[in-house]
Amino acid sequence: MPRDACQVIVPRNSASSALLVLLLRLPSSQPSTKLPFLGPGKFAWADELAVSHNVLQTHTRSFMYSCRLSVHPFPMYSLNSLYYLPCAISKVLPTSLVPSACQPPPSILSTAYNTLTSPLSSTYISLGTAMDALLSMPFLSFLLIPTMTSYSTSLNLLFFYLTWSTMVLSHPPLRVEIVATLTVRILFYIIPSTLFFLFDALLPGAAEGLKAMGSTGLPLKNAKRERSIMVGKRVLWSFGNLFLSIFLQAGVEVLLTRFLGMKSALKVTIRLPTPWGIFMDLLRGWAFREIFGYVLHRYALHDARSPIAQYHEGWYHSIAAPFPTSASYDHPVAYVLWKFIPTFGPALLFRFHLLTYIVFLSLVSLEEALVHSGYSTVPTNFILGGIARRADAHVVSSGEGNFGPWGMLDWVSGTTVGADVVDDLRAEADKHDMEGKMDMALEKVKRKGGQMKARTRRRRET
Repeated sequence: MPRDACQVIVPRNSASSALLVLLLRLPSSQPSTKLPFLGPGKFAWADELAVSHNVLQTHTRSFMYSCRLSVHPFPMYSLNSLYYLPCAISKVLPTSLVPSACQPPPSILSTAYNTLTSPLSSTYISLGTAMDALLSMPFLSFLLIPTMTSYSTSLNLLFFYLTWSTMVLSHPPLRVEIVATLTVRILFYIIPSTLFFLFDALLPGAAEGLKAMGSTGLPLKNAKRERSIMVGKRVLWSFGNLFLSIFLQAGVEVLLTRFLGMKSALKVTIRLPTPWGIFMDLLRGWAFREIFGYVLHRYALHDARSPIAQYHEGWYHSIAAPFPTSASYDHPVAYVLWKFIPTFGPALLFRFHLLTYIVFLSLVSLEEALVHSGYSTVPTNFILGGIARRADAHVVSSGEGNFGPWGMLDWVSGTTVGADVVDDLRAEADKHDMEGKMDMALEKVKRKGGQMKARTRRRRET
């Protein structure tokens, strides 16, 4: 440690930090070079610090407030008036009076810049940490890790737990929640939807053959300048609605924790939820998302008596067919009722763990990106293919049916337009010839049963 009294570096371990606190609290009348609790010859750097404790004592409060015993080094400045002397005079003076390593106090502009950029830099750091945590999640390791690394699942779990614990312990819970939500939306909705949109815009000939509704699902094909500007505005509005939902989520958390004195909407802890707990919360989340989505979409956005129905009709139903990023394109009020409440409502009602909500929101984001892409073939076509066809039919029929996200309540209520869930099951069974396979399986069972009976008879006869 240098002997300069103008700069102090916080030690990187808790024991050194506690020792520095004791040094700062020593009274000025106590001899600073004698530390009986250290013993002779030990911790020489502490003796050097104690020599200058009279100067440090004047800055104890500001120092403790600024560093808060953090593991990161923070310089502390003391106003040494001799530092501002001309160089010709300062060179003559002893170095003990004007140390060469002494830094001037930060300027007003520097302080203002650090104050404005510190929230952004910390959010950027936490965003990177959240991405590392999400990419090391166990359910993603089955998709990414086998092609990227040779780590085992248990090692991936260990890496994920270390990353998650570090992020939760080093950042406020609200920041962890909001940054994790933003990360999920970027990874599983914004990036895929943007790639689909660029593919449709740059290669319209190839994309037309993949679209379920042909050229109608290509809003930029042969579009003039006015139409291109309108499509660009729709894309910006769709992304703006996503950020609006994140802002509302943060507002709900602030309202619950700071104004109402209640627990947060989501549990942000280092304790990981159990697989069974995640599974049950996901089931409840999907069920209540279907209920909330169906009721709000049908009675708040497609009822002539609702004042919001005209906004939904003029915004979302102004498009001819679903296209990438159209899942979040709507009037902000209609989007909150149609998308935000059915997604965040179950998490708020059952108080999901943040990891459970991340998994739930990831699946919802992927579903919205794929279903509203307009492509005739999507991954897991058995599930998402039927949802995509019902979303297309909802837009083409101007909202005559298909109000639920998955179509289960539409089938129960009789509001399905086109093929319903049961028709999808039958089509999937016919596609894979399930009836023939069942007959073959029954024949095999009967054949094996006959062989067992024959063997039993032979044994009895012998």
